[in-house]
Amino acid sequence: MAGLAESGSNPDVDLLYDINGLAKDAPGWFDRVMEFVGEYGLLLAIVLLVVWCWWTVRRRGDEDAASSVAALVWAPLAAGIAVLVNVPIRGFVERPRPFLDHQGLEVLVSGKTDYSFVSDHATIVMAMAVGLFVAHRKFGLVALVLAVFGGFIRVYMGVHYPTDVVGGFALGTAVALLLSPVAMALLTPVVRAVERSARVGWLVRARGRGAGDGEGAMIPGARREQASERDLAA
Repeated sequence: MAGLAESGSNPDVDLLYDINGLAKDAPGWFDRVMEFVGEYGLLLAIVLLVVWCWWTVRRRGDEDAASSVAALVWAPLAAGIAVLVNVPIRGFVERPRPFLDHQGLEVLVSGKTDYSFVSDHATIVMAMAVGLFVAHRKFGLVALVLAVFGGFIRVYMGVHYPTDVVGGFALGTAVALLLSPVAMALLTPVVRAVERSARVGWLVRARGRGAGDGEGAMIPGARREQASERDLAA
């Protein structure tokens, strides 16, 4: 597997130097910003997107709120499972970090001693983005753009090869999509049970929102009474 890290005419290494070379030409403050965004910022942004989507879904109170919230729950779970799947992959490939095999890279984050392939960051952000896309297309598209940008930054920082990132994207996508049917089959009944709870039902649907009723709470029996009044008036 060491051939993954060899240079020469390797387009993976060439692209690494091209992208990381941008960090050399950038001012120091910009590199510090990119370092923070690449390590924490984009992951935090996608988490906030998931929370924002959950807030939107529960306030809207549609009939499919439970299934949408179940899909949102699956997004971080998919990321966690994808990282666990990545553990044996890293141990099998044993690809060193690019700055250990190639000179002249601008490394923005020091102390990276684990293996390079597959990128955990790319795996996590893509799994969450795909999971969010399953739950809500518009929020998911934004998350996918952020995930791709996050992969670019990992190469920019000099801590991953481009193929590390592509591998992370593939792994995160595969876990989020392939396990989604099973996850939804297990999570949706649980979320529906939570929705029916008087104590924690607000986690799925905002108080005063009934299934298929976006205008607010309806007093029990009120519809039947109104229908009876219309019949009498007729």
